[in-house]
Amino acid sequence: QVQLVESGGGLVQAGGSLRLSCAASGSIFSINAMGWYRQAPGKQRELVATVTSGGRSNYSDSVTGRGTISKDNAKNTVYLQMNSLKAEDTAVYYCYADLKVSWTLKRGDYWGQGTQVTVSS
Repeated sequence: QVQLVESGGGLVQAGGSLRLSCAASGSIFSINAMGWYRQAPGKQRELVATVTSGGRSNYSDSVTGRGTISKDNAKNTVYLQMNSLKAEDTAVYYCYADLKVSWTLKRGDYWGQGTQVTVSS
């Protein structure tokens, strides 16, 4: 089994900062990419940022310049630093991993349970 466990969500004032963490564990053979998506009430889940095992990152237009994604390959952990938070950043943030499992070497997408981020204006 594979688990993605997020931490770092919470309530923050507009203009503030937040750092989300996500650790992947279990029978993991390799990780191709990890990242973050978010879903606000009444909206579809959307990309926030992703980073490949090689370090190539991708950001949505909504967080470009305000967010930084980073990873620790040794710990199978990805981080998202968000600055200058806005009310529209309020959402449930989901960790994502594109990885291969050990027992079958099958590649698939895995998701965390989500962590709530609320930005008060």
